[in-house]
This record gives sequence, structure tokens and C-alpha cells, in this order.
Amino acid sequence: MVSQERISRLAQQIGDRLQGASQAPEEVQKGVQQVVKGAFDRLELVSREDFDILMDVMQRTRMRVEALETQVAALEAALEANGSQESTVNERPAALPEAPSAEEDTSDDETRR
Repeated sequence: MVSQERISRLAQQIGDRLQGASQAPEEVQKGVQQVVKGAFDRLELVSREDFDILMDVMQRTRMRVEALETQVAALEAALEANGSQESTVNERPAALPEAPSAEEDTSDDETRR
């Protein structure tokens, strides 16, 4: 998390500002605020609002991923079921070829003439 060295530096900077306590209290407060603000800026913190927005986006993304996982599982099951049906169809004996109809016979005769 926060290194001990950073905390020591922060404490040192605040102590340095407080040693000049003969200054006006407003100046001391401003100096301490600057030191603390600088320390927080280096920590790369995010605001609560940004954190809440990112959590909302992450939750919606997680819900979409779960819905897609469910959909993929259903499609895989359907594909598996379809594949097993095709294998049973292939195991049946082949039907005898149909005899040509009368219309097909006349068209063949006309092409032969």
C-alpha cells in the first residue's frame, strides 16, 4: 500500500511547516494542506464518484458476460443435440432410389430426338 518512506517524508514535511508556527495559523494550515494534497496526488487515488461509476460499468459488463456464457452454453447444447441426431440419421439404411416420374421421361425423350 503506502510505503513507510512516503509516510516519513510526509511527516517530515508537515513537521517542517509546523516549526514555523510563528506564522499566521492560516499560512500554516495552507502549507499543511499543500503537503497533504501533494501526497494524495502521488498516491493516484480516484474520487468516490469515479469509483462508483467504474463499479457500475463492471457490474453491467459482468452481467453481459454471464448472459453470453449462458447463450453459448445453450448453442453448444443445441449443436451437440443436432450432431447426435445427424449421426442417428446416418446409421439408418439408405432408401431405394425413386423411379423417374412420367414428366421426367418425356423431357428426356425430347432431348434425345
